[in-house]
Formats: sequence, C-alpha cells, structure tokens
Amino acid sequence: MVNDNSLTALAPIVLFVYNRPWHTLQTLEALSQNAEAKESDLYIYADGPKESASAEDLQKIQETRTIIRQKQWCRNVYFVESDFNKGLADSVITGTTEIVNKYESVITLEDDVIVSQYFLAYMNKGLEKYRDADSVYMVAGYIFPVKKIKQKHSSFFLPLTSTQAWGTWKRAWDHFDPLAGGFEVLKTNQELRSRFNLDNSFDYSSMLMQQMETNSISSWAIRWWWTVFKKNGIVLYPDKSLVKNIGWDNSGSHSGHINPFEHTKWDCNYSIDIFPNSIDNNCVNFKYLKVYLANINNTQKNNLFNLIGFLKKKLNK
Repeated sequence: MVNDNSLTALAPIVLFVYNRPWHTLQTLEALSQNAEAKESDLYIYADGPKESASAEDLQKIQETRTIIRQKQWCRNVYFVESDFNKGLADSVITGTTEIVNKYESVITLEDDVIVSQYFLAYMNKGLEKYRDADSVYMVAGYIFPVKKIKQKHSSFFLPLTSTQAWGTWKRAWDHFDPLAGGFEVLKTNQELRSRFNLDNSFDYSSMLMQQMETNSISSWAIRWWWTVFKKNGIVLYPDKSLVKNIGWDNSGSHSGHINPFEHTKWDCNYSIDIFPNSIDNNCVNFKYLKVYLANINNTQKNNLFNLIGFLKKKLNK
C-alpha cells in the first residue's frame, strides 16, 4: 500500500562514528546543509576504544567526540558513547534497533559519507510514501554509478539492499535475522545461489558463508541482504546517487585507498522529485546494474582485491 499523505513527522537520523574526526566533520557538515536537518533529531553513536588501542587511536576517538559536539547539527542531537569497542556491525544493529523501535522509522549514516542537500527530503518522502508497503524493506540513498540508468530526478525499485546511507521501518527491521537462518541452502541450491548473487554478477553468497562460518568478516549488511532476499523484499533507489563515499583513504577499519565505484560526477545539488506509485522491480535498470557489476569483475581482474575490498567494506558492518 502506498501512502500519499503529506509528511507528519521526519524520521530520526542515526550516525555511527569511531575514530575519524575529519570524515565525521564532513559527514555532519553535509547533513546539516539539508533543510530538513533543522526539524530532525540526530542520534550519534560513538564507538569506544579497542583493548589494543594506541595513544594515537585514543586521541582520534577523543577528537571525534569533540567534533560531534561542535555544532547543533540538527534540531536535537543526542550522544550515545561506548566505553569499549563494539565494532561497526554490533553498533549498527544495536543503534538501529533502539531508534527504529522508538520511532517506527530511521535514517542511518556512517562517518565516511557525504550526502546531497536533498538527501533528507528524498529519504523522508520515501519512508512516508511506502511506510505501509510490506514488500518495501529499505530506502537507499546510494546507487552504483551505472551510466545506462537514465537520470530524470526519479526513483525506482530494485531487489537488492544498499547500506551506505539508508532508511527503514520497524515493520521491516523486525525481520532482520542476525543468525542468517537457512543460509546453508546456498551450498546446494544452485538456482537460489545464482539469484542471491544477482544472476552471478557478484558472489554475495561467499560473503555470507564467510560471515557465518569463519571469522574473516563481521558483517551486518550481508545478513540484512539475506533477510530481504528470503522475504522477496524490494528497495527504493534514486536514479543518481545522493551519497558520496569519502572513506577510501586507508583511514577506516575496512577501507583501502582505491574506490572502484567512484562517482566522478557526483552532484551535491541533485534531487529526487518522482516516486513510483507501482511497487515493481525496474527490470531494465536491474539488468543494467547486473551487467555493470559483471563488467567490473571482468575488466578489473588485476584489481579484483579492490573490488572485493569495497564490497566487504560496505557489507562488513
């Protein structure tokens, strides 16, 4: 069911930070440039130091916590500071669950993204319009730079999650399964495995196996994709990304220094004005996306480490 009523309340924003003061500042400055920030509540979850934290690490953590108090970034700003290191995955799961249970919807950011000045307008319109549409599990702010997707200031649906800057509802997040129940079927059911891998355009199933059977990654996002996939869920996307990643400088726990999916023509003034009334997979754009991912795999074989590193970075949460 699509809700066309006007907005009654803006969704709260959750930002997860750790030890990157400069990146955190860029994220907050960009967020505050959204007109809706003045009417939005912001919850900032600051992770704590690891047991092995160096003096430099401790200083960066403190600098980050100073930055988040530097301005009144939104209408109300609340701080949740941990005395110990939870890790990004546990922080996101805990923080998102706490806020979405309180407010019924949530917008989630991390400290390595900047958003367009119309990001909050898009997110809140999407969260309001599809709040009662049970098949819609997420509103995504990021889209891969697929050149064939026509940019008409519009949005569309795809059967794939994205986790750089996103929103969801309690009705959807309640289905999140951190144990990834039934994932073992991907080992024997080739047809299901192919669909989970977007018709084998990228090997998401191996990431899920690594998450559930080894200690090589710690990802909430790959488990969320498995949850949405099992429910035949669908996700709203902008036709041009409203999010730019600034974390590819070796500053993060899961980032390198080359972003294979760089938005070279990212526009902070881009807006989304058109939202579909019909909740259906955009088969044309989905085809373009799968071809794009497959071509990335084929043309960057020598740099495959960077590709895998990027997706692990975004899924290792």
